Amino acid sequence: MRLLPTGIYTPLPCFFYENEELDLESFKKHVRFTAGAGTVPVVSGTMGEAVHLSHIERSQLITAARSALDEIKLSDMPVVAGVGAASTRESIELAKEAAEAGADFVMVIPPGYYAGALLSDPSSIKQFFIDIAEASLVPVMLYNFPAVSNGIDLDSDLIVDVIKNAPNVCGVKLTCANVGKLTRIMAQVNSPSFQAAYPRKNSEIPFRAIDGFIDFLLPSVAVGSSGAISGLPNIAPKTCVKLWRLCQFLDDPKTYQEAQKLQNIISLADGIALKIGITGMKKLLNLRFGYGDKPRRPLTPMTEAKAKSVFEDQFFKNLLNYEASI
Repeated sequence: MRLLPTGIYTPLPCFFYENEELDLESFKKHVRFTAGAGTVPVVSGTMGEAVHLSHIERSQLITAARSALDEIKLSDMPVVAGVGAASTRESIELAKEAAEAGADFVMVIPPGYYAGALLSDPSSIKQFFIDIAEASLVPVMLYNFPAVSNGIDLDSDLIVDVIKNAPNVCGVKLTCANVGKLTRIMAQVNSPSFQAAYPRKNSEIPFRAIDGFIDFLLPSVAVGSSGAISGLPNIAPKTCVKLWRLCQFLDDPKTYQEAQKLQNIISLADGIALKIGITGMKKLLNLRFGYGDKPRRPLTPMTEAKAKSVFEDQFFKNLLNYEASI
C-alpha cells in the first residue's frame, strides 16, 4: 500500500490536441517533470478540467500518470484522483473507476449545483462524504473549495464530524485559505483520544490536512499542515519542494530566514499565477515546454501577449531564476 506523503502536490492540467482529444503523451511528459522534482501528482482536479472530462478520459489520465511514474522508477509514489460529481451515485462510480485505473487515493469536492438545498440541510453534505467514503475502494480525501462549489464552505466542525463517521477518510485539502480551520482540525484529529475513539480504516496512513495554496505554507506548517496542493509546482516544482524541505527545520534560525525569503518569492509569484487561472497556466506551460495550450470549450486560451507579460513580471522572473539555480 502506498502512503499519502507530506510535501508538495501538483494538480496536473490535462493537455489537448486541436480537436480537443486528450494528448496523453504530453500529459505523461509533464508527470515525469513534476514528479521527478519530488511532487505528488493530482489528476482530474480543478486545474485538470475534471468537469470537462468523460469517465473514460479520467481513467485514461490516471493510468497514464501511473505509467509515467513507473517509467522514472517512482513506483512508490501515489496517484491522487479527483472524483467529485453532482450526485453521490456518480461520485461513487468515479471513485471505483479511479481505483481500478490505478489511483491510490481519491479526492471529493462538495456538489455545488444544488448548493442552496444542501446548505439548508448540512447533514446532506455530511452524508454525501460518508456514503462515498464507505463505497470507495481506496482512501478518500475531502476537498473544500468554496469558489468552485457554489459557496459551499466546509467548516471545521463538519469536517471533523465526517472524519468521525467515515473511517476511510484520510485527509482534507483546504482551498479556503483558512489556517484557523486547519489548526482546529489537526488539534482534534491528531489527539490520541480522538484516534482511539475514531480509528481510521487504514491506521498506518497518517491523516493529512493539506493547504490548497502555497502562498502561506510557512505559517500553516507551524499548526500542522502536511503540505500544499498548488498550481505553481507545474512551472517551478523544485522551488516549491525546496520550501517544503526548509519548513521541516524551522528551529534553526538560519533555515527559518531562508524559508521566509523563499516563501516571499513563491507568494509574490503565486499572486500572479492565481490571477491567470487554468487557461493562463496552460499557456505558460505551452510557451515553456511546448504542450498544447487549448482548454476545452467554453474556456478559451490566454493570448500569447498576456502570457509573455507574466514571464516579464519581475516577481515571476524571480521565481523562474530561483528554479533555474537549484
